[in-house]
Amino acid sequence: MILLISKSHMILHVSVIPNAKHEKREQQTDLLGNTVYKVRLTVPPIDGKANDALIGFLAKQYNVPKSRVIIRKGKTSRLKLVEVKE
Repeated sequence: MILLISKSHMILHVSVIPNAKHEKREQQTDLLGNTVYKVRLTVPPIDGKANDALIGFLAKQYNVPKSRVIIRKGKTSRLKLVEVKE
């Protein structure tokens, strides 16, 4: 689900798949009609490497600095709530 708080502030629901062959983002719709992003990352989920890679990946996708991408919930889970500020 994408929540737009303002034009420059959004909240994303992200499902992370570590150890993938290629990095990419897929958009899916759940049973309630909410948009969920599935992000495939090539790094393993060890010592926060996947979280760091996710922040870098989303910063590049939305053309913002890494400091503007914050994982709000799910730092140890595959399902995350991520805030992106411009």
